[in-house]
Amino acid sequence: MNTFKRTIQDIFQYPSAVVGASIILVLTILAVVIVIVFPYQKAVDLWRAGEDVWYRSPKNAQPEWVNFFRRQDLPETLFLSTLEGTAAKTIKPVTEDLTQVFISFPIDYNYDFFPQELSIYFKSQFKEKKPLVTLTWVTPNGEFQMANFSIRETGTYRVSQDEKLKRKLSGLPPQQALFVDLKAPVLSPVKGPYELRITGNLFEKDATLDAEMVLYGQVSGWAGTDHLRRDLGIALLWGLPVALSFGLIAALGTSITTMIIAAVGVWFSGWVDELIQRITEVNLVLPFLPILIMVGTFYSRSLWIILGVTIALSIFGAGIKGYRAIFLQIKESPYIEAARAYGAGNWRIIFRYLLPRIIPVLIPGLVTAIPGYVFLEASLAVLGLGDPVLPTWGKIINDASNNGALFQGQYYWILEPSVLLMLTGLAFALVGFALDRVFNPRLRGV
Repeated sequence: MNTFKRTIQDIFQYPSAVVGASIILVLTILAVVIVIVFPYQKAVDLWRAGEDVWYRSPKNAQPEWVNFFRRQDLPETLFLSTLEGTAAKTIKPVTEDLTQVFISFPIDYNYDFFPQELSIYFKSQFKEKKPLVTLTWVTPNGEFQMANFSIRETGTYRVSQDEKLKRKLSGLPPQQALFVDLKAPVLSPVKGPYELRITGNLFEKDATLDAEMVLYGQVSGWAGTDHLRRDLGIALLWGLPVALSFGLIAALGTSITTMIIAAVGVWFSGWVDELIQRITEVNLVLPFLPILIMVGTFYSRSLWIILGVTIALSIFGAGIKGYRAIFLQIKESPYIEAARAYGAGNWRIIFRYLLPRIIPVLIPGLVTAIPGYVFLEASLAVLGLGDPVLPTWGKIINDASNNGALFQGQYYWILEPSVLLMLTGLAFALVGFALDRVFNPRLRGV
């Protein structure tokens, strides 16, 4: 116990170790909270869902925090619904078979750029006669009728697809022309209060009408959205436990197994050691990444399959050579001779006397190996060989690359997962280097 406390005190003498350990602690706590609060199946279902789930999100929208660094604000996404009580709805009976419904969607527009789109989603109930709706657009300078049409049980009206409205607005894209003064010399958004009024005529006694308006902005959420309207925050959050789990399991499985195999070979020597060394030498010349690519292409892209193959290919790595050199020295130590003299068995000597002596060498190497496996998982996903189900950091970068994010100026799509990858690698590297100095006295002055 005293040795453990002294080791911790030595580690925290290095500011870099404190910074790295703090980052790792925060990432670990966040990963645990994410798994508990946002279960795996929910995350997968949302990430694989279609536009019926993400219809309220704009495509390729930047994170909302970019407005803090801009002089001119990009428009945010606004949605109002009568079903959720966020929009005013008035019902006025006219005759026994005619009822009028008045719906109001107020918009306080104070942005310097135009929205992506304006859509209205209708939901109605009737038997035979379809409701007739009239859309009126109210601007700070006046009002005009946008459209007039009948609707079914469900329907969607997008202003950008209304050719009649486009001709009425001098051929300009309606989602832009609705927010400008067409008589002004410069066509820029006019700030102020706007309102979308819907007047619905219901021709049956028990008919109903509800509507939802979505004004798609150019920013959305804390992480932005992708080409499928999905919130990138889901993949950024769930990519954390996936990355940490993959890196930790791969590093632990590889380091511990490699150490045990090296100890077994040294202790039993002879043909056992020769066999282990020959397997290691053959494995060292095998192309590691191409083999993983072949497995992902021709067999399975499951994260667990890739993890198993990674550990299998890493066990007989260069680490066995290093551990073997250390174990050869430990094997000749006097306390090993004493253990053999009082009749200790082979496996007892291996696990009680050989392996514990090398733990100070194992721990720094294990910690610094974790980010390497984290980057490996992300690299495979970037190449399109990641798990097809899980949302991960590498999957985000792959989607961004396939959809030309850099060419369209959508830097956030690549920078967000890249920064998280670099932060994770930096944290483990800082702690690993500090551990190496603590457990290796020769490096303390470096």
